Amino acid sequence: MAYIKTQEETQLIMEGGKILGEILEKLAKMVKPGITSFEIDKMAEKLIIKAGGKPAFKGYKGRKNDPPFPTTICACVNEELVHGIARKDQKLKKGDIFSIDIGMEWPVGNSKKQETRNKQNGGFFTDTAVTVIVGEVPEMTRELMRVTREALEVGIKAAQPGNKVADIGRAIEQYVKSQGDYGIVRDLVGHGVGHAVHEEPRVPNYYDKEMEGWVLEPGVVIAIEPMIAIGHHAIETAEDGWTVRMRDKSLCAHFEHTIVITKDGNMVATRRPAEL
Repeated sequence: MAYIKTQEETQLIMEGGKILGEILEKLAKMVKPGITSFEIDKMAEKLIIKAGGKPAFKGYKGRKNDPPFPTTICACVNEELVHGIARKDQKLKKGDIFSIDIGMEWPVGNSKKQETRNKQNGGFFTDTAVTVIVGEVPEMTRELMRVTREALEVGIKAAQPGNKVADIGRAIEQYVKSQGDYGIVRDLVGHGVGHAVHEEPRVPNYYDKEMEGWVLEPGVVIAIEPMIAIGHHAIETAEDGWTVRMRDKSLCAHFEHTIVITKDGNMVATRRPAEL
């Protein structure tokens, strides 16, 4: 099955994920009042290329006739959830929360590591995201961040061999509901990753009976990414055709890691150095 990766493939995914985690940590440290998302995006592209990779999102098309996504990172502020375009006029200010979602294909170009290469693209894909506080924020915002970050860890713990994809969503939903009246986004979900940016299976952040049929076997690689809002879960797409934001304009947070299922448990490919 295409979504099952070999041991050699998962090794490259782990190596690429480690690099991407290091890159995301560097980008997160750049976040401060006055910086633009465009500046962070330019650094992201530079670091990925320097590492022997290729940005996974830049040039991405959801459908054949869609315009290509124009930037390396998805850059979202406050009520923006995902797929935001980095912009020169998007200057961060005190009190904002800023989400950086980044993907990488690795290795690309001339590399001995490509002896075990993805037949479709040459490299292997990893995907990760973090939401960062800009200056001081209210306690309610900090709680949103904590709950979303912890929801990701709860989902990772549920991603065990022999469990179902539905178990991940159930665990995340139960945890988030136990923490207060938060909106769990339902129209966007996590996904398989590795040979392409997005693969099967879908990985919802809520219990979905349909996912009871998806067993987490060794070699499955998934991106778990809780998307949680202070308000209602409904979303809308902005006028730029890409940026997804909360319909009620409530604050939202997004954390994501790429996970490799093994026979003994799982490995988080995209852990940032500060998390180790």
